[in-house]
Amino acid sequence: MAINTVTVVKAAVNNGIGNTGCASEGIADSNSPSPPPSPRRRFQTGISQCRRRLRSKVQSHFRRENLTAGILLRWNIRYLLVLPLLYISGLIMCVGPFSALLRPTLPGAVYRSHELFAKLWPDIAADNSSAIELSSVWKFKRRLKVQKPCRNSTARQQHFAANEESAGPNGYLIIEANGGLNQQRSAICNAVALAGLMNAILVIPLFEFNSVRRDPSEFRDIYDEDHFIATLEGHVKVVKELPDEVMERYDYNSSNIPNIRVQAWAPANYYLGEVYPVLKEKVVIRIAPFANRLAISVPPHIQLLRCMANYKALRFSSPISTLAHKLVNRMIEKSSRTGGKYVSIHLRFEEDMVAFLCCVYDGGEAEKLKMDSIREIGWRRKFKRKDRVIIPGLNRIEGKCPLTPLEMFPLLYTKDSLATPDELASFEGGNFPHFLMGQRRFLFDGHAKTIKPDKRKLVVLLQDMEISWKAFKDQMEAMLTESDRQGVVVPRVRKINRKTSVYAYPLPECWCLLSHKSSLKLTRGTSMPDTLPESTR
Repeated sequence: MAINTVTVVKAAVNNGIGNTGCASEGIADSNSPSPPPSPRRRFQTGISQCRRRLRSKVQSHFRRENLTAGILLRWNIRYLLVLPLLYISGLIMCVGPFSALLRPTLPGAVYRSHELFAKLWPDIAADNSSAIELSSVWKFKRRLKVQKPCRNSTARQQHFAANEESAGPNGYLIIEANGGLNQQRSAICNAVALAGLMNAILVIPLFEFNSVRRDPSEFRDIYDEDHFIATLEGHVKVVKELPDEVMERYDYNSSNIPNIRVQAWAPANYYLGEVYPVLKEKVVIRIAPFANRLAISVPPHIQLLRCMANYKALRFSSPISTLAHKLVNRMIEKSSRTGGKYVSIHLRFEEDMVAFLCCVYDGGEAEKLKMDSIREIGWRRKFKRKDRVIIPGLNRIEGKCPLTPLEMFPLLYTKDSLATPDELASFEGGNFPHFLMGQRRFLFDGHAKTIKPDKRKLVVLLQDMEISWKAFKDQMEAMLTESDRQGVVVPRVRKINRKTSVYAYPLPECWCLLSHKSSLKLTRGTSMPDTLPESTR
């Protein structure tokens, strides 16, 4: 591309190439609308020489600029290549096998509990004062407010009373409870509350088949079906299956029943405005999945239905209750040294939990291969992504690693050591902590009576090979005192704090179920027929 001489010269001058003394000799102002006049012949030679000198200096300047730019470009490329290498090297040095050489291991990062236990055991065994009097463990008391008598728990709202010609139910509700035992139980209680909210007949909830747990259990396998129905009678009508006339409407094919997908934590107004009209039209609806599909905050008389379902209606089936009583009696026999008193604990020290949290104990290479195999089976290549950095020691310091049986109680029995393989053949364990704490609060005036050790502090103590048994015991007693204090604390109710539910914190909402024995005999305004009247079919 040709470059105008005037432009080059002005750029050269402005960039400080040097004053040639030629710019004012025969070169017109670039702003002139007409081309410059032809110079006289006697100045032709001088002007040509001036132009040659100027062109030479401009070219020299460009060469220097290009040389400098080339050097900088090469250096930038080198930096672009080197920086990622330095970053990757830093990650390897920080989290790889060389990290121990560069920085000291943080306290609590390494599992050494078995070594500490072996060191302290003689002192533990010789300490006759280490036994804690269980009756005096819980010192804090919950100050309960005086509760009003139970409100009438009728599920019919004024909205329905003003618009319904019939006092009967509005249709049938089917829900599918998904997840583990916690999620399934809360789904059942929410289903009872929702049936009361919409004045519907509840069909015994279905359990979703979990592809990981592969548990085919149905409602009647875990809970006492007849007790559930009888306890809720007069509040929410519950049936074991849909009546024949309703199934006939859907060609005896349950897949033809309309399924409604509901957003998580949907408020009562959503169900009244969006779901209730469909129930009225279709007579029967299905909601799947149904875990966490009803907001914590609902009208008081609907909240009471949750309480009734969880603390009264849901009773474990006879096979489970029978085995539970056997295990309790066997623990009393094993606890002869403490007068039959014992502490039940939930470690959650299970293979899938340890694998998921990427914790390392003292199993060496065999443990690593086992955990890698479980992660691959359960989560495919999730833990092998390039952007995933796994630091087991950091997980332990942050209190994410489950405690081993040795880290809590050396004299430990499990269901496997208390029951025979035949007795356990038809049962599998589950995670039930919130419901257990809620049950204790319900029975013990709002106190959870649960010890929740501070694992962040505990892992540091369990790695301190210089600590004495007395110092360790003092720290544990301090943790016990803090658990006692926390056991009576009720978190402030916030919209984002979904743990403040009646399942974990039953009081004050569920108080009237304990304070008034007649509360379960509350009556509805009208009784519910077994089948829907003709006007609603």
